[in-house]
Amino acid sequence: MTYGICELSLVPLREAGQHSSLLVSEILYGELFQILSQQKKWSRVRLLDSCEGWIENSQYKEISKEVYNDLKNANTKVLLDLVEFVYQDENILFPTSIGSIVQHSAFLGHQFEGNASLGVIEKSKIRENAFMFLNTPYRQGGKSPFGIDASGFVQLVYRLCGILLPRTPKEQSEKGETLSFIEESEVGDLAFFDDNEGNIIHVGIVLENNYIIHAHGKVRMDRLDQTGIYNVEMRKHTHKLRLIKTIS
Repeated sequence: MTYGICELSLVPLREAGQHSSLLVSEILYGELFQILSQQKKWSRVRLLDSCEGWIENSQYKEISKEVYNDLKNANTKVLLDLVEFVYQDENILFPTSIGSIVQHSAFLGHQFEGNASLGVIEKSKIRENAFMFLNTPYRQGGKSPFGIDASGFVQLVYRLCGILLPRTPKEQSEKGETLSFIEESEVGDLAFFDDNEGNIIHVGIVLENNYIIHAHGKVRMDRLDQTGIYNVEMRKHTHKLRLIKTIS
């Protein structure tokens, strides 16, 4: 098995090896992955969050198992600003998005002088980090302030606090401790929502005073009650509450 690292700002991870295929997720600058199989133009990869998909061969740098393990086990420095640059020299800039792993910039031959975290930040920062994404448009598979989906939003906000979550709402719902009532929840806990068949399809971050911030059309704030998410503008519940979990 071979390994890779993303050396570009925001690379699409697709369901199949073609540009017209569904966007599964996005790979941020500095993210590491295993290469499961390779074709002439595309490779199937698995990220550290276990998300799998296809990436174009020209959009990543192949690395050895030894380098992969060294980088994976190093302290993770994560970009905290919505958009910043790493640079190769004064004339070559690489735009990077919030949540990028700038810890690996030196390995990629780049320099970084921006605002980044190192290690786990207190959970109280989750609210502050979440509010940076307000009004970000919804984009299925998106993982940036230019377009994001519900689970990508939650995953990215938690990453900024040094907590690695899986990519999908269902996988995220399997983490943490289940709470019995909304009243037991704290700011930063996660609320999960299901469809009529009982499948977990949506997730958001609990706020104070029975509010929730989540990606639905855009990253927005809505009311949260025992039934689910109530959209005041639409005057109806848009998502059915399944469970609330606290993640530590």
